[in-house]
Amino acid sequence: MTRQRKIILDTLRQTKSHPTADWVYEQVRKECPDISLGTVYRNLGILKEAGDIMELSYGSTYSRYDGNPANHYHFVCADCGRVLDLDMPVVADLDRNLVQQGYEVGYHRLEFYGRCRECKAVAETRAETNMGT
Repeated sequence: MTRQRKIILDTLRQTKSHPTADWVYEQVRKECPDISLGTVYRNLGILKEAGDIMELSYGSTYSRYDGNPANHYHFVCADCGRVLDLDMPVVADLDRNLVQQGYEVGYHRLEFYGRCRECKAVAETRAETNMGT
């Protein structure tokens, strides 16, 4: 593994924020000032293909990257845009059910959408403030 690729992988494994490639680039530049954004994108692709990271694609707008390639679930906040890991078991019965129906399942991806705890608390505080005025 190249030095640059290892730094990119280490950067992803040290954060739980599911960053964009631009964020990874800014962090990696602290250790590799001469690295280009294109090199970061190429290495993210290589790491994804090798199964070392996951790419979480959200339509045509952007992708986020996860340094934990094991199957796990996410929560996407509609207010702040954060992608959070959920501490809950993967439901293997979903895969088995589809296999029994004749499908070949490589993996499944499950995401929940709504407001994260922090944004929910802010919204509730605003609502309480508005009710009091």
